[in-house]
Amino acid sequence: MSKIIVVTSGKGGVGKTTSAAAISAGLAKLGHKTVVIDFDVGLRNLDMIMGCERRVVFDFINVIQGEARLKQALIKDKRLENLYILPTSQTRDKDALTQEGVEKVLNELREEFDYIICDSPAGIERGAQLAMHFADEAVVVTNPEVSSVRDSDRVLGLLSSKTHRAEQENAEPIKAQVLLTRFDSERIESGEMMNVDDVLEILAVPLLGIIPESKAVLRASNLGVPIVMDEPSPASRAYEDAIARLTGEQIEIRFDAEPRPGLLQRLFGRT
Repeated sequence: MSKIIVVTSGKGGVGKTTSAAAISAGLAKLGHKTVVIDFDVGLRNLDMIMGCERRVVFDFINVIQGEARLKQALIKDKRLENLYILPTSQTRDKDALTQEGVEKVLNELREEFDYIICDSPAGIERGAQLAMHFADEAVVVTNPEVSSVRDSDRVLGLLSSKTHRAEQENAEPIKAQVLLTRFDSERIESGEMMNVDDVLEILAVPLLGIIPESKAVLRASNLGVPIVMDEPSPASRAYEDAIARLTGEQIEIRFDAEPRPGLLQRLFGRT
């Protein structure tokens, strides 16, 4: 049976689309037929991170409005046999998304895919609510910062009250987990960022993984390659562990930080 997972956040710039790309590619690498959908109508960044922006002909909104068939809009990844991308529109606004249209597309995808990853826009507006509405599970991406954690707490409130499962009397609630990104142990030790225990105490949901601050993430995004398909790095290993946990594996959470340059390297620009 297929599973719909929304990757969401209350705040922009926390690494949500990077995480959606990594999770979908990681699931495909494990042999699961996976599609990732961009719900961020008007911005459309997922196709760039997935490296397929030049192959977009039709999009999610074209399908919802009956201007194209789903198979015309789906883009098959050139690197992974089991991975597909459904881009969104850069020119429409979020009102083009309708609950009926989203449901119809998701039901059609359920017939073919093991995992459907919904890359939500940040915040709690219409696009974000539709991205999470039909989800079975949620990955809430947050940084260890007060504003990010507070906004993620609001998203968790929506997941438990404004979704299809919440509306059904006897339905299981959405299974939500937090993915902590841009984790920097030195900044946490200095008090600039919250520690893991404080974040989990506020959000009160299980921890899916800890992604360290890493230049490898930015490098992979600029190359149009999901981080789990780029060169090995602490960040890519952390995502792989999180993806394994998402599929039910019991893996201890570890923190493998990226090595920092020494004083002379910082002074003379050698990395």
